[in-house]
Amino acid sequence: MSAYQQKWIAILNNAHLAGWTIEDRDGDVFIDMPHVTDLKLIRDNLPQTLGLMALDINLPKERLKFIIHNGHEQFEYLLNPADADLNTE
Repeated sequence: MSAYQQKWIAILNNAHLAGWTIEDRDGDVFIDMPHVTDLKLIRDNLPQTLGLMALDINLPKERLKFIIHNGHEQFEYLLNPADADLNTE
């Protein structure tokens, strides 16, 4: 696990979000939320929320995938995508 990923996991865990489990999963950040969580609301606000949380990170930015799961469905959000992630050709 990279220092960047560790920092993100620590910041998210320090938010003390009741019922949320935040852990390393194969180099990604896996976030398991209670099944009643509205993933559309999370998805819509995630970029802005992570942007504000990133202000506390003084490490070089790295590509990091967040996997958000609520027991019924999940989505992925890629922070600091690499060129290969952005190239759709």
